[in-house]
Parts: sequence; structure tokens; C-alpha cells
Amino acid sequence: MVYDVLVATAVAMCAALVIIITLLILYETNVIPHTGGMLFNDFIQQSLLYTSIIQAWVLLWVIGFFLYFWKNGGQTLGMRAWRLRMYSLTDKPVGYGRLLLRMISAFGGLGTLLVLLDFKHKLALQDRISQIEVLSLSKEDNHHRSW
Repeated sequence: MVYDVLVATAVAMCAALVIIITLLILYETNVIPHTGGMLFNDFIQQSLLYTSIIQAWVLLWVIGFFLYFWKNGGQTLGMRAWRLRMYSLTDKPVGYGRLLLRMISAFGGLGTLLVLLDFKHKLALQDRISQIEVLSLSKEDNHHRSW
């Protein structure tokens, strides 16, 4: 999780940079109406609308990062480093809906503590809800040629 948090932080910083530069350009060219003399930084901090836009944009990019990697290969970069991969517990392929459900139910990591109590199946709360399990791979299975 630490590896993925670091990568997600980098994604969030890049996404924030893009939206803030875009808003700055729109602010300086008077596309975004403002009173003269106010600095862009002060304008953004005082505006609930633009602050919310920035936060929503960054959140969508971070969610997109996880969903993309989980859907395409079943691993994030951190999971790949630790040779972990997600698999469906049902015959249905893992879709974006189940992945989003897994992400929402895993918020904060508290559901992962269930693994310590579930001796038989070793499933976290998010795994049970989304019908997805995380398995440890061998070095050969983790190599990209094995996909």
C-alpha cells in the first residue's frame, strides 16, 4: 500500500499541476471573471467552487490510476513489486463497477484488518464485497510475458 500511495501522490501532484496551470491561464486572460488586484493564489483559496474543481479533478485522476491498473493486468505498480495480483472469485470478468466497489469498501484500509481474523479464506472486507481476491505470485507468474 505504501508503494501505491507514493505513486498515487505523484499522479495527484501532476493532475493538480495541470488543473492549476489551466485555471491560472484562464484567470490571467480574464476568462474567469475576477476583481482586479487579487492574486491568483488568494482567488483560488477564497473560491469554494474552484477549490472543489481542483479537488474533484485530482480525485478523479487518482481513482482512474487505480482502476486502470486493476482492470488492465490486475496489478498496480506497488502490487507488481510485491508480486500480488487480483483475481475474480466468480466466473464473471472483473469490471469497472466491481473495482469501484472494491475501492470504496477499502477506503482507509480498515477492511484489510479482516484478513487477520479470517483464517480460512484470508479475504479482506473489500475482497468479500467485490468478489475479488488478491493472490501472491511466483517470480515467473509475475513477469509481464506470463500475462
